[in-house]
Amino acid sequence: MTEGASVLRVPASFTGLEEIKCFVVDLARLAVLPDQVGYRLRLAVDELATNTVTYGYREEAGTITVSGGVEHDRVWIRLEDQAPLFDPRTRMRPPDPTVPPEARPIGGLGIYLALSSLDEFSYACDTGRNVSILTVRR
Repeated sequence: MTEGASVLRVPASFTGLEEIKCFVVDLARLAVLPDQVGYRLRLAVDELATNTVTYGYREEAGTITVSGGVEHDRVWIRLEDQAPLFDPRTRMRPPDPTVPPEARPIGGLGIYLALSSLDEFSYACDTGRNVSILTVRR
């Protein structure tokens, strides 16, 4: 059973990102997540939503739908958008410790940090929509 399941629809903009952050913080508070776990979830959601605004919609008009819920053993967030299809796992690569930071290619590290901070992540294309589900254990 899901407690506190709710839905938020925001413009794909930097203002919308602030509303998404508040949604995640409120859900983490409702779930009584430890601060560290709530932070990990917020970091991951923020990274994916920011990438949707910046690279998906390329700062053009669009919408991000966020839903989330609290279950007995987990908290989940579902992000949906109609930006060009993109599975974030395709850009997830761990940093190469043999390459100095200034010589590393730009991009991909944020997704790596975000997704590796979750307990579960799934992506699907659902009728032309990107659907990502981010989960942390309680």
